[in-house]
Amino acid sequence: MADLPPEEREALKRAIYEKISPRRRKFIDRMGYDEWDPFQEPFDPIDIRKDKTGFTAQQLADAFIRSQDAPPPPQIVQAVREFSITLVANPERVRGVYDFCVWYNEHLKKSGKDL
Repeated sequence: MADLPPEEREALKRAIYEKISPRRRKFIDRMGYDEWDPFQEPFDPIDIRKDKTGFTAQQLADAFIRSQDAPPPPQIVQAVREFSITLVANPERVRGVYDFCVWYNEHLKKSGKDL
């Protein structure tokens, strides 16, 4: 759709808007017709998004689980899988948790403790 001239793109947008149900139109009107983009590409499904190293969330979780000496309990596996999804989908969101974990690890070492 990006290859259409602006006039044709606007005409097509208007035609789509006119064919939409009144309920959906109300949602678009709240958002703002000018802000609405019916041609927007969908986001990648989470299962094909990759982190900076090129791994999917599933691959990261599996690699971590395989790296453990013994299979972790199911609740740990579930937490790792959920966290890896968040890491791949929104890496900025997990930065604080990562920084805290690094800090806490050092805090434990200074205290002579271990998890």
